Amino acid sequence: MRGRQLAGGGRAVPVEPARLAGWFERFAAGHGGAQRTDLQPRRVEVTAADGATAAVEVPFEPLPGPHGEQDGLAVQPLVEHVRRPRRIGLVLVRLGAHSVGIARGGRVETSSTDRHLVHGRNKAGGQSQQRFARRREGQARKALESAADDVARVLLPERDRLDAVVLGGDRRALESLRADPRLHELLAGAEPRVLDVSEPRRAVLDDAAARAVAVEVEIHEPA
Repeated sequence: MRGRQLAGGGRAVPVEPARLAGWFERFAAGHGGAQRTDLQPRRVEVTAADGATAAVEVPFEPLPGPHGEQDGLAVQPLVEHVRRPRRIGLVLVRLGAHSVGIARGGRVETSSTDRHLVHGRNKAGGQSQQRFARRREGQARKALESAADDVARVLLPERDRLDAVVLGGDRRALESLRADPRLHELLAGAEPRVLDVSEPRRAVLDDAAARAVAVEVEIHEPA
């Protein structure tokens, strides 16, 4: 799991639930101590003495109360919330490949992964290009139908026993799955974040299972 730069400055780092308390303690120690912690249902932000901030968009929201601003470092409610064991449905899809599974504690319990041939775009013109485009469109449709079938087969029977659904991959492909009447309710309740993943394979699903329960902390250093 790698960090990333944030638009407008700052960086975001993924932190495993078991390491979150220690991560915040080190953040506070490195910035002159924690001045205050603002606990809200969907966001937790720690402000250090030197003005640095570390914020988390609460996964699997909302964060249980009480809410509000507290002096010093007070992230234990967040730590307890993210460390709660959860059974999570995973849906990773890119054009031509998908991987679907159920994970608990960051480990995949059951899964289905498949690939379908979808040709790249043809730069040639005329009727040849039109025929190629129709063939590619048919391949893409078949791939997405297969992905939808696997989501329905793997996740729908377990829907009432899932604590959350996490998506990853290409947003346009995911929107196509949302349009499937069988999956609309399931995917409408998915976590708002969408994991950035490479071509879905079983190894990618394993990585996504760990990332799904990790916390992304956004860090802004003082000016």
